[in-house]
Amino acid sequence: MRPATARRGARTAARRSVTPAGRHRATVAALALLAAAALGPAAPGVATADDGPGPAPSTASSPPVQVDSHAAGLRLQPGATLAAPEVLDIETVESDSAGDERVSDTPAAVTFDLQSEVMFTKDSATLSPDADARLRAIADEIAQQHATWVHVFGFTDDLGTHAHGVTLSKQRAEAVYTELARDLPDDGSIQFDVRGYAEQYPIADNSTDAGRRQNRRVEITFPKTTGD
Repeated sequence: MRPATARRGARTAARRSVTPAGRHRATVAALALLAAAALGPAAPGVATADDGPGPAPSTASSPPVQVDSHAAGLRLQPGATLAAPEVLDIETVESDSAGDERVSDTPAAVTFDLQSEVMFTKDSATLSPDADARLRAIADEIAQQHATWVHVFGFTDDLGTHAHGVTLSKQRAEAVYTELARDLPDDGSIQFDVRGYAEQYPIADNSTDAGRRQNRRVEITFPKTTGD
């Protein structure tokens, strides 16, 4: 079940850098060109109905490259056609040297992925002393982008019961939301979506300590409304 949406406001804040020192940069790409269908009629477009965390994918700003389906080089078998082309956003992922914070940046949205170990004390929703500066910088970025909504999603590993994970992940998401909202005046211009997903939607293997550590996280996502 998804908790009710909370509302808080936003302010215009002085821009400050949210990139920590020592962060390395990796570009995760993505231009899905054309999927050639095999035998038979054209394959329908793949629906990306995502009932989980994250915003809906953005619409491509330019049309896909047109390809002649009759070109000999495609070597399609009789009766086969090309599936609908799809263009995906380019995504840039940055992380600090310790892997405690990752930032995913696309033309549509920004996602901050914060590891629980540096944000909270063990098995609690009490924010650590290190969390304040990180969240203040993120609040400044939210204001700079003039975001009108912000997702704050909590996640755990798969140890313990699901019920405990739901409670803990929601409490951690609420703690992050509360801290962000302190830096954003209550003028009603931003809608916050605060949820706890427990062990759902892991980003790493829960069978290892390193993987479980990555899965214990809080994600903050908001749309981009200004240019780079």
